[in-house]
Amino acid sequence: MMKNGFVSYLFATILIVLGAVLVLDNIGVTTFNIENAWLYIYPILFIVFGIKWMVDKIRYKGGSWVLGSFFFIFGTLIMLGRFDVIEFAFKDIFKLWPLLIVYFGFLFISHSNGKKKIYVDTGNNKSKKSYTGGSSFSVGNHEFNQPNWKVEPMNLNNLAGDFYFDFSKAFIPEKEIPITISALAGDVHILIPENVDFRVNASVKAGDIVVAGRNVDGINRSLRFKTNEYETAVRKLDFTLKLKAGSIRVDYV
Repeated sequence: MMKNGFVSYLFATILIVLGAVLVLDNIGVTTFNIENAWLYIYPILFIVFGIKWMVDKIRYKGGSWVLGSFFFIFGTLIMLGRFDVIEFAFKDIFKLWPLLIVYFGFLFISHSNGKKKIYVDTGNNKSKKSYTGGSSFSVGNHEFNQPNWKVEPMNLNNLAGDFYFDFSKAFIPEKEIPITISALAGDVHILIPENVDFRVNASVKAGDIVVAGRNVDGINRSLRFKTNEYETAVRKLDFTLKLKAGSIRVDYV
């Protein structure tokens, strides 16, 4: 369910855009009709929400530099195309793929000064390595499904790729085990036996989340869940899952 603040912001944005289109019609810049209006409304919505996400990020109220800047740039280019300043339309979105290189560069810079200990899986469950400081981002899939693989605290960072965990095949020590996954793009699929207690704090900027039958999807979505006996359980898993784009799924097995 959408929050009241978001609905109010969306309604206010629509009013602002509608007023701007009517002004353009009155001064002869464009002719107002339903089809024409939408061609100007949706790029402005992209711009406004892009600015909002960037401002929210500055104010530490959520938001996203990546999504905010992308929607701002995309919406601005479409508007320039509408006024024949440049040749750009919605279908030209694929021309913006070099922005991924820019975002990857900033991600490497922002994490190159880190001091935290990070565990990175290289695709083989027996080849985990730990790093202190430096960039630990990687590209590729990570699978934890070998018989009797040992569960340890992990902090996994990926630029792009999928994560697959099958805890029904794992050896889980009797303690609280934190597992953090962060990725720019990819899917996270986790299978957990019904007799194992766990807690999930999941968020996606664009995508869907399904945890034990509970689901949310869309833009800037999050979901928190914990089993009834989590607080008193001796053996338990604590997941923090963050994706820019993709899907998160946690199922019982």
